Amino acid sequence: MKPIESLVELDKPSHGQRRLRACHECDWVSALPRLHPGEVATCPRCQHVLVRRHYRPAQRSLALAISALIALFISVSFPFVSFTMKGIGQQIELQQTASSLLSFDQPLVAIAVALTIIILPALYLILVVWLQLTLLFSEPQQRHRQIARTLKHIHSWMMADVFIIGALVSLFKIAGLADVELGTAFWSYAAFAVLLLMTMRSIDDDWMWFAIAGEPRAPVSTQTGQPAAEQGLTGCPTCGLINELYTQGKQHCRRCGEGLHARAPKSIERTIALLLTATILYIPANLYPIMTTTAFGQPVDNTIMGGVIELIHHGSWPIAMVIFVASVLVPVAKLITLTWLCISVKKVKNSSQMARLKLYRITEFVGRWSMVDVFVVSILVALIHAGQLISVTPGPAALAFASVVIVTMLAAITFDSRLLWDESSSVKQPLRDERHD
Repeated sequence: MKPIESLVELDKPSHGQRRLRACHECDWVSALPRLHPGEVATCPRCQHVLVRRHYRPAQRSLALAISALIALFISVSFPFVSFTMKGIGQQIELQQTASSLLSFDQPLVAIAVALTIIILPALYLILVVWLQLTLLFSEPQQRHRQIARTLKHIHSWMMADVFIIGALVSLFKIAGLADVELGTAFWSYAAFAVLLLMTMRSIDDDWMWFAIAGEPRAPVSTQTGQPAAEQGLTGCPTCGLINELYTQGKQHCRRCGEGLHARAPKSIERTIALLLTATILYIPANLYPIMTTTAFGQPVDNTIMGGVIELIHHGSWPIAMVIFVASVLVPVAKLITLTWLCISVKKVKNSSQMARLKLYRITEFVGRWSMVDVFVVSILVALIHAGQLISVTPGPAALAFASVVIVTMLAAITFDSRLLWDESSSVKQPLRDERHD
């Protein structure tokens, strides 16, 4: 069977026993129905999407990925934005938003910006093209499993859409001071951000893994309508396959090779440690200036809240609200919410699991948007260099705040939402003492 034909085979009613999935958010075992293009299968307990079927998934994601790569190539080849103030002009290219930070001894912030807006998106798209071409025209090899795993792992760290919002905020900030002109790269990068999101959404993970490595049957004793952990099983967080767990040695998925655990090891302890780290970093992120604006030789330090207040004074309420929500409200809410969820795992049993899971989903989704302020700083630092007339330099809070965003994202990833559904006796270790063929 050629890989491109696997979509037909995947949903045939006669394809062996029922295909099963253990929800990665609540651990509930369900049987997958036969799906047509455009349909989704969701967990009956928490409504998490288990499978989303697409029409011609390889061709669709391949076309979108190639289009996105073309848009990205244009974005790094032409001017991104320019401004003119009192006869003095300046223009920048996209990559300068990261490289300019190196001139001010901010290499870690520069790396974070470059990775999230150019390097990781480009890597993701190249891997998508490589993988889908393989599935269309040849037989996949072992290395393609690692490629598919890599796609899953870098998914959350691409922030082209957040960068575009940061660019718009930056332009609003300087619109009253200078004449601003959007370059070709701005529009192509906006198109790139949309195409990247469409590419990510077009990936049919279920079909892709079936085409790469088939689907080994779930253990014959697997029961639907029960948590996987109570049966000595776990669902792979990367490819979705149900695997047995054993007491000896490290466990790896039979299909993709991902490490497996009934629950993420020391999830609560690691999450709390990351939250404490983020809380400590959040103090200098707010006390110290995130950037310094020098106008006519007079430096003015700008803290995060100071920037919000300044925007309000200038009547830019919508932009002030964006910065306040992304840079103040979201980080604080995320710290409080994740802390409460960690406590609730120990203190709250058998109640409000769905409400807590929804709160976790929101927290996980909005965390990356706090990078808006970091991108605003990177753009203004690269763009505004008009000698003694006006210039912008990054402040010490830039690194602290970027670290807060990254650490809180790691905290959300580290937290195992399946713990919200566990009763005190649900997960029993050791689970299995021997392997079953």
